[in-house]
Amino acid sequence: METTAPIITTDLAQRYARVRKYTERICSHLQTEDYVVQPVVDVSPPKWHIGHTTWFFETFILKPYFMGYQEYNPEYNYVFNSYYETVGNRVIRTDRGNLSRPTVIEIYRYREYVDEAMANFLCGEIAGDIKELVILGLNHEEQHQELLYTDIKYILGHNPLFPAYSKDYVSPKVKWVENGEFIKLGEGIYEIGFKGDGFCFDNELNRHKVYLNAFEISPNLVTNAGYLEFMNAGGYHDFRHWHAEGWDWVKTNKILSPLYWHLIDEEWYQYSYHGLGPLNPDAPVCHISYFEAYAFAAWKGLRLPTEFEWEAAANQFSWGKSWEWTESSYLPYPGFTKAPGAIGEYNGKFMVNQKVLRGASEVTPPGHSRITYRNFFQTNLRWQFTGIRLAK
Repeated sequence: METTAPIITTDLAQRYARVRKYTERICSHLQTEDYVVQPVVDVSPPKWHIGHTTWFFETFILKPYFMGYQEYNPEYNYVFNSYYETVGNRVIRTDRGNLSRPTVIEIYRYREYVDEAMANFLCGEIAGDIKELVILGLNHEEQHQELLYTDIKYILGHNPLFPAYSKDYVSPKVKWVENGEFIKLGEGIYEIGFKGDGFCFDNELNRHKVYLNAFEISPNLVTNAGYLEFMNAGGYHDFRHWHAEGWDWVKTNKILSPLYWHLIDEEWYQYSYHGLGPLNPDAPVCHISYFEAYAFAAWKGLRLPTEFEWEAAANQFSWGKSWEWTESSYLPYPGFTKAPGAIGEYNGKFMVNQKVLRGASEVTPPGHSRITYRNFFQTNLRWQFTGIRLAK
């Protein structure tokens, strides 16, 4: 990043406060015990998210750039570093649930301490390159806000009592195209990647041209009712629809339905933020692995879109209810370069053995999504809000 002229940061300070308060609002429905649970390796305890997002601003903004800043607790670098090798050793991911100390109260004190320092730091003028780091930190926290929602759902959804997160939670409605006629796009050269002056992650760059054959893509996501047809047709028992690795995953883990589905007295129920309730057949199917998305598409005689097809067509359909699996491996765009230092570890190091998801989900923070956004997960994961859009 190049240093630019100093920038007055009043608006940035307001945005900082707004983003940080939103994280705490997500956690406002939790009991203390909810903050410390880690049921599986992919789920982090909510209190770790609270500490890690705070550590980001302390480590990358306050310590190097705020003259006279006193680190809150030197041990927290070891506790709240996630994967930044450049920054030093850290608690391994599987052990985050063993951190009974620091307590939830102490982590919130840490958060208040850093927020006060950041408010003082942002009340004056800062250079443009440091402003970019702050904006990256805010987008990083928004990513963790979505992870908080999904991790909380996994924690409560695997509690034997299926407690509600909040009875006031409102799931956004889906815009449904009644005739369901596939959208047709002709063959040709399409431009892919971020364009403009606003923020984007480095994996959305550089904008480049791709050639696409003519294709068609569904205006609607696959529904629970549609997926139930696959299940009733024996989809989880027929190897012909699955990749070999996916079929091994089904058999090894005894997978018979999407995550959070429960068969009770021959009726399907689904856990949501309201607790356990009857399955809504018209809602888009969610919490699906790539393996399941691929198998469903194969059973239908169709396929998943590539991420380039998705982006080329995205302005013609409604998206944002759930992340959508694509047939694209997570790889760098032409001319991709990593930033120096720890920030360069942000996306590039994960460009292997993962599939791209496009769109956004119902728990993506407001203003965080865009057509060029590239999410990515391993093929077996489904605790995230992931769904299916078909192509041919």
